[in-house]
Amino acid sequence: MTEEKRAHRPDLVLAGVPIWKGFLDEAAQRALLGEVRQVVRAAPMFSPRTPGGKPLSVQMTSAGRYGWYSDRQGYRYLPHHPSGTPWPEIPPEALDIWRTLFPAARAPDCCLVNLYRDGARMGLHQDRDEADFSQPVLSISLGDAALFRIGGPERRGPTRSVWLESGDVLALTGPSRLAFHGIDRIRFGSSRLLAGGGRLNLTLRVVD
Repeated sequence: MTEEKRAHRPDLVLAGVPIWKGFLDEAAQRALLGEVRQVVRAAPMFSPRTPGGKPLSVQMTSAGRYGWYSDRQGYRYLPHHPSGTPWPEIPPEALDIWRTLFPAARAPDCCLVNLYRDGARMGLHQDRDEADFSQPVLSISLGDAALFRIGGPERRGPTRSVWLESGDVLALTGPSRLAFHGIDRIRFGSSRLLAGGGRLNLTLRVVD
């Protein structure tokens, strides 16, 4: 094994999910945050609703060819922001992480940005609105720590949990690609990265 490959081995694997703890140092986190701010300026955050009409507790936006969206018509990807404006480009810092950890994967065409403020959470769900499940979903955490829960391909199966902190990276890949996962809570105020507190989660994925 080369030194480069050894350097990118995950720190732990939880239920088949590789996790790189502290993959981004503080300088890299702030550089990526600056790029995310540019995305939000071009494509402002919005609050989606489930098909049943229930509002999600997170705010979100996207970058890339597609952005994830949800309303009474269902879960889907849109080629433009709900306002009708094009999605901005995926942050270069996020693309660098994708290429570093998954050099053989196809280029991502969506970077979903979720903002968790105090009390926000994300229930157990699968990422299955994409066409090619052989491609990974890469998750990058910025800001407050979050309790991440991961299970298997069945919703009612056993789950395990780990705290994700600012700069941590994980991937749903291989057998874990369709695992149920979610965020039970955030440790609000545990990081000073985001003004006013909260957590940003970036997920890169191949849609087509």
